[in-house]
Amino acid sequence: MSSKKITPLSNTEAASFCSQMALILRSGISSVEGISIMMEDANGAGEKELLKQIYDTIIETGSLGESLSQTGVFPGYLLQMVQIGEQTGKLDEVMSSLSNYYEKEANLSQTIKNAVTYPLLMVTMMLLVVLVLIMKVMPVFNQVFRQLGSEMTGFSAAVLGLGEFLNNHIAVFLCVLAILVLFAVFLAKHASGQKLLRSFFHRFSRTKALFEQISAYRFSNGMALALSSGLTPEECVGLTIPLIEEGPFRGRLDTCRNLIADGGDVCQSLLDNDILTGAYARMASVGSRTGVLDEVMLTIAKQYEDDIDARFSSLISKVEPTLVILLSLFVGIILLSVMLPLMGIMSSL
Repeated sequence: MSSKKITPLSNTEAASFCSQMALILRSGISSVEGISIMMEDANGAGEKELLKQIYDTIIETGSLGESLSQTGVFPGYLLQMVQIGEQTGKLDEVMSSLSNYYEKEANLSQTIKNAVTYPLLMVTMMLLVVLVLIMKVMPVFNQVFRQLGSEMTGFSAAVLGLGEFLNNHIAVFLCVLAILVLFAVFLAKHASGQKLLRSFFHRFSRTKALFEQISAYRFSNGMALALSSGLTPEECVGLTIPLIEEGPFRGRLDTCRNLIADGGDVCQSLLDNDILTGAYARMASVGSRTGVLDEVMLTIAKQYEDDIDARFSSLISKVEPTLVILLSLFVGIILLSVMLPLMGIMSSL
């Protein structure tokens, strides 16, 4: 765990903190001593300041969960599970499970980031190549045509006109580009932008199915951890709801929790509300009857994780050649629209 200033912890930092605490607690060292040891090994001023704040609060309250909560940088799910671990005397096991949980969340986030970043870079490169072509290369060809006593016509003339327009209004073009970049940052970083982006992608069946799989993975992973801590199914479902981003899946999960609270069967409620598919719901039903529902949920989460990785890998493998083909076609059409008339003029001389 490292940080230059006290800011909300990333999944990787949360996993690192939980991993260190699990190792310390399993070694028979108390939370207070463990935090003190971590302070000595802290790499940055921000990390040391955060650990000192935790240490001071533990001295006052005697509770690790309370000290973590007062920092305001730890995820809510982690705080709830730490409090449960302290109450049940299984804090070392909870910390180890939380470490695994946040490592998986970090891997999922990195997978999503890679799947989005690569196509964006490809699209950006495509636009740069096309802009250089129409703004810098096309005027050179136009001069050649004029020297030969001819003019560009048709598609090549339209492309040349677009390049001249961009050259003449470069300030406006840069302003529009800056606005688009800011809008992209808003969509990626701001909660309202992310909600808007999710709403847009939910309109398409394939991306909607992918978001549903990600939500099901987070639910299954969270349930596995909560169940292993000895909580009731109703409490477990309630804990997993904040892990799911706002959307249809979260609404169905809330309905499922209400049904369980009214005495409904856990696995049947999950099936009826499309939280788990038929096969996974049957696995959960068997796990519930045999008392190993937490292990079954962990297995289901692993399967969802593999499915999500496969989907993203398939998406990237399709996007890359598609973008290359589009760029090649567009550049080829522009060059042919110039070269063919030019070759005709040259052959007639």
